[in-house]
Amino acid sequence: MSALLQRVGTIYIPVADPEKASKWYQDMLGAVENFRNEDQAILDLANQSFFCVKAKAGESSGFIDHYGNQHFSVTFEVDGLGQLRELHSSLASKGVAVGKIEDRGHPGYNFVFSDIDGNKFDVWSELSSVFKEKFGV
Repeated sequence: MSALLQRVGTIYIPVADPEKASKWYQDMLGAVENFRNEDQAILDLANQSFFCVKAKAGESSGFIDHYGNQHFSVTFEVDGLGQLRELHSSLASKGVAVGKIEDRGHPGYNFVFSDIDGNKFDVWSELSSVFKEKFGV
C-alpha cells in the first residue's frame, strides 16, 4: 500500500495569550497571521499552518524524555550551516532563549530555542531532499 498521508497540515501550540504569541512569532520568526480571536491565532510559518491555542497555565508542546529533560516536538529546517548560524544570531540578539549550536553525530547541526510561553523548538541545518525537490530549492 502506498502512503496515504501526504504532509503535516497543522501544528497546535499551547500559549497563554494568542495575541502576544502571534506578535512574537511574527516579530521573531517572520510568521504571517491569517486569523486571530481570543482563543487562537492561526499563522503561516515554514510552509505550515500553526495554531497558537489559548491553554491552561503550564501547558507545553514538548514532553519529558526518559532522562527527565524537557524535549521539543518540532524541528524546523534551514538551508545549511550559514542560515543556521544567521538564525541563531538573530534570535539571540532579540533576547530569545537559544541553546548552543550542536553537532549531534548525524549530518548537519542543530540548536534549540524557546518561545515566550516556554515551548521548545529545534532547528536543523539540513533541508530534506523531498522539500528541495518539491520546491526547487
